[in-house]
Amino acid sequence: MDDKMNKLLIPPKKIKIKKGIFNLTDSAILKFYYDQAISNPEGYKIEILTDGIKICSATEAGSFYAIQTIKELSRVYNNKLPCCEINDEPDFARRGVYLDCSRGKVPKISTIKQLAERLAQWKINELQLYIENVFTFKKHPEIGRGYSPFTPEEILDLQSHCKKYHIRLVGSLASFGHMEKILAIPKYRHLAELPGYRGFPGGMTLCPADPKSIKFVDELYSEFVPLFEAEDFNACCDETFELGEGRSANIAVRIGKGRLYLDFLLKIYQLCQKYGKRMNVWADIVLKYPELLNKLPKDIVMLNWWYEAEGENIVRTKDIAESGLPFMVCPGTSSWQTHGTRLANSIANAANFARQGRKYGAEGLLNTDWGDAGHRNMLGVSMHGFAHGAAQSWNGRAVDNEKFTENFCLHYFGQNDNKLAKAIKQLGSNYLTCGHIAMNRCMLYHALVEPLKYADDGYMFSFSEKGLRKIAESNLNFRGFVNNSMDAFEKIAIEELELAAKMDKLAAARVLAIRQKNYQALKDLKKPMSEMSDEFKRLWLTRNKLSRLNDNLKLMKNAAAENCTN
Repeated sequence: MDDKMNKLLIPPKKIKIKKGIFNLTDSAILKFYYDQAISNPEGYKIEILTDGIKICSATEAGSFYAIQTIKELSRVYNNKLPCCEINDEPDFARRGVYLDCSRGKVPKISTIKQLAERLAQWKINELQLYIENVFTFKKHPEIGRGYSPFTPEEILDLQSHCKKYHIRLVGSLASFGHMEKILAIPKYRHLAELPGYRGFPGGMTLCPADPKSIKFVDELYSEFVPLFEAEDFNACCDETFELGEGRSANIAVRIGKGRLYLDFLLKIYQLCQKYGKRMNVWADIVLKYPELLNKLPKDIVMLNWWYEAEGENIVRTKDIAESGLPFMVCPGTSSWQTHGTRLANSIANAANFARQGRKYGAEGLLNTDWGDAGHRNMLGVSMHGFAHGAAQSWNGRAVDNEKFTENFCLHYFGQNDNKLAKAIKQLGSNYLTCGHIAMNRCMLYHALVEPLKYADDGYMFSFSEKGLRKIAESNLNFRGFVNNSMDAFEKIAIEELELAAKMDKLAAARVLAIRQKNYQALKDLKKPMSEMSDEFKRLWLTRNKLSRLNDNLKLMKNAAAENCTN
């Protein structure tokens, strides 16, 4: 195979190079043929001849994906394509992205539309928005107030746009655990399992023993679920931390926490049936009580997630497969609770999960992008993870993980050298360079705004001083990679990478000053902290609604003020 083929972002399954060249700058001749012999509805065949290009597929989606491959070829070969035959189809039927919209940042619909267009170019065919409280419920208008929630009209508009790009918009709503924002509202606190849990006024989990809980979920579903045309619906039901520890404790003692969880899950299952949906749920609690695997209805889709490269639940994909339940593997971009991602972890996490999915017959790969702790992580920083997850979900065996960042920079940013890739790798390795390796986060994210009163609790002294100095003295300049041919969406992504580098640099400098009790150095950080905060606000509002922006700005303001105290 031609070495240039290795530069494709989403490698096709089979490529046979022939003699001859087709020049796309000439009057291109594209011929489309319906071929019912192509069994995969998203598969296609391409034949590039000296006088034109022939595309065969059984569906419009197959032809669409063929065009995306031709676009990639044109970038790699500078519009002079080698004559060849390509036979291609995806590893997984469902190739999704899961976008957190509930941890303080609610993207504008225009932003999600632009994101969907780019995901479609990478052959993603499913998008889910994680929603806890960011929806305007007519029956419950208090929910979402102060969070810039989505309206039904916005959801329908987005769904219509996604369909143009062969993307299913699948509904997702917290329905059991992660209800803390709703349960914090006094009106709904009576539904809580354990008020006050982890400092949340209403705790985090609905009380499964209270009949009013399922009635409440049904009322939310009645307004939300019918908006979505997709058959699948993600009811979430993950991380029910205080299950059986509060109001349902007596029942848990009698029947066990696993059965307590199952009984409420089955009630939600009946709601999904009521609204004509196939229930999808996160698999963490079922894997915690594996006896449940054989008690669940066989049409519930298990979403097996874990976000560390060698995470314990990755290898438990086999357990789900052997139970006969349909399932998806769910890695993550490793972009949350970091400024510039945990790049190596993200790549390994997606590759390892995709391998398990192929081995055990997953119906899809759902790549998650979360926003824990205020969602200060930027969308542009997550694009690399989205692209890599897409490549792994289409043809993971052919993805060169070591060279993927270079290929990403070529296809997404139009960079023909490796300079931008080197900068992205350096930024994405700060979680290692800083010397304090933590699960699911880079501690620089917290050190940027952590109040000084926590400086003596140990974690600020667990960083590597050499690593902190390297980050504090780094001089990454992402803005230099902006060119006029970029769309505004990509230009903003470059600006977001630049901001991420500045945030890490400031965090490292702040930790060094705190550790050394260098109050002059802290004072000197006030101006750059203020400039960073202004840039953060500008970029947040460029892509997102107001939502909880001011929560983050307050943290930054307080951190800058503390920098000046002696």
